[in-house]
Amino acid sequence: MKNAYRYEEVGLLRRMMRNSGSWPGMWRLYAPTLRRLDGAVYRASKGKTTLTSWLTGLPLVQLTTTGAKSGNRRTLPLVAISHEKALVIIASNFGQQRNPAWYYNLKANPQVTVTYEGQEREMLARELEGEEREKWFERGIEIYPGWVEYRERTATHRLIPVIELLPM
Repeated sequence: MKNAYRYEEVGLLRRMMRNSGSWPGMWRLYAPTLRRLDGAVYRASKGKTTLTSWLTGLPLVQLTTTGAKSGNRRTLPLVAISHEKALVIIASNFGQQRNPAWYYNLKANPQVTVTYEGQEREMLARELEGEEREKWFERGIEIYPGWVEYRERTATHRLIPVIELLPM
């Protein structure tokens, strides 16, 4: 993981923006709006950045899944942890009661397209379990401490899924 992505390595404004996602009520604003704003900024910047990445310095990917029910292709930005040739994503859904829709799309159709650092690649999703899941969740907290709050918020009703994306 690049040191620039580590929480303690980014500036004060970016640390505040990363923390804001777990502040009471802010996630209710972010959940429905950031995806749309990120998509617009991503298109306007010709694939160079998203609003979230620009404000927080977080490493984002554009994940394209196939809908579990509709079969439609959907693309959304997600925070990713890079390791070797794989990526890890965390299905926190801002600590909401349910897993995000894209998680169910991955379960039904694990073949995805990912754009990361300007390169598009076909990948295969695999849900991590046990110690491997815990290891990558903790690595995620190193870049985005908001996942601690999301874990606490979901502790009584769901375990936040951690997904590894492997090259095909």
